[in-house]
Amino acid sequence: MTGRLIVSVSGIKNDTYEHAAEFARILDGRGVPLSLLVAPRLKDKYRLAADVPTQEWLRARRDGGDAIVLHGYDQAATKRRRSEFSSLPRHEARLRLMAADRVMEQTGLRTRIFAAPRWIASPGAVEALPDAGFRMLAALNGIHDLERDGIVRARVWGIGEGFKAEPWWFKALVIGAGRTARRDGVVRLAISAKQLGRPGPRQAILDAIDLSLHHGAEAGVYEWLPRSNSRVA
Repeated sequence: MTGRLIVSVSGIKNDTYEHAAEFARILDGRGVPLSLLVAPRLKDKYRLAADVPTQEWLRARRDGGDAIVLHGYDQAATKRRRSEFSSLPRHEARLRLMAADRVMEQTGLRTRIFAAPRWIASPGAVEALPDAGFRMLAALNGIHDLERDGIVRARVWGIGEGFKAEPWWFKALVIGAGRTARRDGVVRLAISAKQLGRPGPRQAILDAIDLSLHHGAEAGVYEWLPRSNSRVA
């Protein structure tokens, strides 16, 4: 069985999407699509609904084969040092998910896939996802098919947004990705758009991608398919 490679970018907004766009162009040359993790609201009063250029870029990338993944609702309103969905009860999580879903629909970016900020979702948040119409959860240690109650166990190797952004971690990330790809596992790489603006993190992710491809990993995205095409990622 061939291994798989999924690369995601988070924190995409008006002052970072050009970093993501440059990275996407590089990966286009390698035949690697992206999973784009999008939040309606971020720090510094950012609102996706008011950011037309980023919306347009995201829609164009989706139409070209990238995946859109909901990545929270209002991270700016979350207490410091705590990720938005890490401790929410079911009812509150459902309200946030429905509010986020409305914004995504209004901007033409609706998705049925969810990845919580820092990849951590409380039990209540997980229970709320099907209530709000979501079919897949990309979590820290696995990819959950919420409709079929199935899971592909695979950890995220990331830079930024809760993960280290230091040289020793870059080396560990590349080694970990290569080891997983050699074993025909699912390599899940994640980086924030802000970190893509720095040469060290960007090169580390590219090295991990290239090593995974060298070992035969097949590049794909987070996607949920109907039962006739059952594949969870």
